[in-house]
Amino acid sequence: MTVTAAPNVAEALETTVASHLHPTPSWDVADHPVPSGREEVWRFTPLRRLRGLLQGEASGATLDWTTELPDGVTLAPISLERARELSVEAPIDRISALAAANASYGVQLDIPAGADLSAPVVITGAGTGKPVAEHLVITVGAHSRATIVVRYVGSAEFADKTDLVVAEGASVTFVSIQDWADDAVHGGQHAVLVGRDAQVRTVTVSLGGDLVRLAETARFAGPGGELEQFGLYFVDAGQHIEHRLFVDHNAPHTRSHVDYRGALQGQGAHSVWVGDVLIRKVAEGISTYETNKNLVLTDGCRADSVPNLEIETGEIEGAGHSSTTGRFDDEQLFYLRSRGIPEDEARRLVVHGFFADIIRRIGVPEVESRLLATVEKELEVIVGTPATVTALDEYRAQQ
Repeated sequence: MTVTAAPNVAEALETTVASHLHPTPSWDVADHPVPSGREEVWRFTPLRRLRGLLQGEASGATLDWTTELPDGVTLAPISLERARELSVEAPIDRISALAAANASYGVQLDIPAGADLSAPVVITGAGTGKPVAEHLVITVGAHSRATIVVRYVGSAEFADKTDLVVAEGASVTFVSIQDWADDAVHGGQHAVLVGRDAQVRTVTVSLGGDLVRLAETARFAGPGGELEQFGLYFVDAGQHIEHRLFVDHNAPHTRSHVDYRGALQGQGAHSVWVGDVLIRKVAEGISTYETNKNLVLTDGCRADSVPNLEIETGEIEGAGHSSTTGRFDDEQLFYLRSRGIPEDEARRLVVHGFFADIIRRIGVPEVESRLLATVEKELEVIVGTPATVTALDEYRAQQ
């Protein structure tokens, strides 16, 4: 008789990844020296514009928070020690380590087990121009259902450590919107732990700020977890937006799907997307796919897109990745113009269609409408202000 040992999920959770793509997590700021720019994980980042965050400047200030909390949901300060205990993992870069170290206190958003929230949880943090460091921990109880929206506005130098801990059987949509003023700088880490048989969807939207750099990591607490990660970014002249994703398939029979889309316009607009999926030896029977699409609207833009797959076992259902960067699709424009749509409005339609599939997954109509309006405002730079009644409106009404 042949005996097959069960995969050791607990061991996989504790194993440190030895790779230049994965800095070793640590709460000690000394373990995250100031980068020189030659490191693989920093080579795309304009470090001079991050000087304040890398040096750990902090004023002791916090963002001004407003909240919309359904019954049973709590938002409360906790000690930094308690925030560490609840976190998915230790920081993986200097900015998130400084955020956890320099925050005045931690904050816990808690959704109790078994909750079935019909209304979204919405919290909005407004910057007031000061350096800010904060550590937010979101805990979602077993078998609960919730949509969580965290939105950032105003001006700040913001060092961020955010942890989303989802218990078994829960179903969660987590939306993070970086809608900063033009001079804001935001760096940090968003970490997700997907519980056994849980379903987690994240939507990350970066539209504002001078520089936004987020490291987004995810792993699984047990088999059966499903993770969808969607992203949307619109980069203007001189703006730098960088998303670095790492999905750690450290448990068997888990699934992940990543789809990030960005548009760029204006001289010096620069986007960076680095996606990495690690399939550990223990992760048999998993399925994963990651894709990044960039739409270049004008000359003078740069889009860096780097998908990676690290596979340690062949016993998987499927794994793949793709990346595309290009201008407007001439065939799409021709199709729309042949139906009486003026060229500028045809271009507007193409961009809306490019982003619509991401925006509709949010599931909060007010947020979706606000994002569509923001995309419309961004498009005014290259296609002008839309007419009040146009063939575009007629076309939309037919869809």
